[in-house]
Amino acid sequence: MAPMASMAQQAPLTHPAAFLARRAATALAAAVVLGTAAAPAAYADAPSASPKKLPDGLYGTTDPKFDGVWRQSLVLLAQDTVGVRPAASAVHWLAGQQCADGSFTAFRAEPGKPCDAKTMRDTNQTAAAVQALAALGGHGDAVRKAVGWLKSVQNDDGGWSSMPGSASDANSTSVVIGALAAAGEKPQSVTSKKGGKTPYDGLLTFQLGCDAKEGERGAFTFQLKGAAPNADATAAAATGALGKGFVVAPAGARANTPVKPLTCKDGEGEKKGEPAQAAAGGGAYLVAQLDKNGQHLLSAMPGAEKQPDVGNTADAVVALAAGGHAAAAAKPLKWLEKNGADWAKQSGPAAYAQLVLAAHASGTDPRSFGGTDLVAKLNATGPKPAAAQKKDGEDAAKDGGGIGLWWVIGVGLAIGAGIGFLLSSRKKNQL
Repeated sequence: MAPMASMAQQAPLTHPAAFLARRAATALAAAVVLGTAAAPAAYADAPSASPKKLPDGLYGTTDPKFDGVWRQSLVLLAQDTVGVRPAASAVHWLAGQQCADGSFTAFRAEPGKPCDAKTMRDTNQTAAAVQALAALGGHGDAVRKAVGWLKSVQNDDGGWSSMPGSASDANSTSVVIGALAAAGEKPQSVTSKKGGKTPYDGLLTFQLGCDAKEGERGAFTFQLKGAAPNADATAAAATGALGKGFVVAPAGARANTPVKPLTCKDGEGEKKGEPAQAAAGGGAYLVAQLDKNGQHLLSAMPGAEKQPDVGNTADAVVALAAGGHAAAAAKPLKWLEKNGADWAKQSGPAAYAQLVLAAHASGTDPRSFGGTDLVAKLNATGPKPAAAQKKDGEDAAKDGGGIGLWWVIGVGLAIGAGIGFLLSSRKKNQL
């Protein structure tokens, strides 16, 4: 892991937990808007200490303290999606990170030691693990316990924050929706104990409507109502509003639904839309931003606002593919084919996994992605997979047996004089 100061400048391109970093950037921006100088109380304790030696089965060579469960989940999910049977040690490591109450934190250096009140339980890490373990099969009890914990920390507005007890945000709510769907739940039936709000009720509150500027309508903000549009939150929400997670089945080239911008007639605000309508509005905003920037989205990290955000661009491809916008997704996908491999080489396994999932969603072969075999590159970042069998040219045999947030907060403190995953999702300047 690079020193904090230099990593802050490179994070949009090189950090393995880019998704969490973008969200962390957004949350820090929200704190600046609120005029708060310190992190929320829920962030008072740091995650488990860094290991002296990387655990067996873990993918990547960087410190897992902030993104271990997140990156492992993405890797296993990407491997499973393209027909690779993950190494048993890799699956065992992920499953062993779960707390007794069903939750996950970013990293537990001593998984044999029970989680206590100081353990930083994280909805994002938990939801990512649910999606991976549900896809792999053979982990029904772990998935059920994790889903039960997620339900127990649902906010009154129907949404989730990354750390229980904090205000809901679009990204966390979206990734939990994906986990619920992956586990066989109906997200619309998961309601808050107080108010009976659904995850979609919570998610749609973050969409900018007719009271926003014309070019911002349809976008989602990370957390603050009335805040500037956020491309990272929009990509996450456009996928989540459709009840989909990290894995989006390719709809095919013929599924070419045109993007439909959120419009307002006669100066009157539209009525609150349905989730599908909200997703369409978010997709249209993403397309406008992609067209404006040369088919990629821009970083929102301090000092790097003009740099491409490769990870967010990959998320946008997934979101557009989820909405059936094949032609719109094809343009940024071509940009990723030219630029994604170099980014992933610097960033590590989670980045390769993001590109694999973007390729899959668009119906593109990840083994021949702009001249790079993403699957081979991904597999090389950790334990050798158990098997890689193809079925009907695409699907593999399943294993029947079987953001990070705190790092960015540290970066924010290190460059605190200059700032105001928590400035895009997870933006001193928001997209």
